[in-house]
Amino acid sequence: MNINDNIEKVLISEEELKKRIKELSLEISKDYEDKNPVMLCLLKGSVSYYAHLCENMYIPLEYEFLRASSYHGATSTGEVKLISLPTISLENRHVIVVEDIIDTGLTLKAIKEILMKMNPASLKITTLLDKPSRRLEGVDIVPEYVGFVIPNEFVVGFGLDYDEQYRNIPYIGILKKEVYQK
Repeated sequence: MNINDNIEKVLISEEELKKRIKELSLEISKDYEDKNPVMLCLLKGSVSYYAHLCENMYIPLEYEFLRASSYHGATSTGEVKLISLPTISLENRHVIVVEDIIDTGLTLKAIKEILMKMNPASLKITTLLDKPSRRLEGVDIVPEYVGFVIPNEFVVGFGLDYDEQYRNIPYIGILKKEVYQK
């Protein structure tokens, strides 16, 4: 089986992704000169975005990772589970949360609340993909750095998955409905 056969349509090409990520890298670098930010990657989906984003930044920065989940298959459970927390102190540090996609915003809202208790000097969010039309009422998550605003489609690739599959596709594609509506 070729995983590309389950893609209905390429939404964002590999070239478009790399170009936009480079632009965001330069914008964040400019905003954080002399601040030595902590780049906090939300595992697992953000790894591809995180790696490309950080490799194009020209400022000193620290890598850190956090693992949380609110999905089972194609559906958000609504319950956020933190599987791991940062291993370094975030107190008085400039923290940039690197997310793959913001949908309902529940996961990021819960993560932001926890991170704010760690007293960072600042906390900003960058997301590769944003679905503002899916944001739940009362969830006031507005990312400072956005790669692409996308329609309400089930997307995979470039780190995004369906049941841990499709992360390795180098583009963002819309998954065929018959794959996840079984």
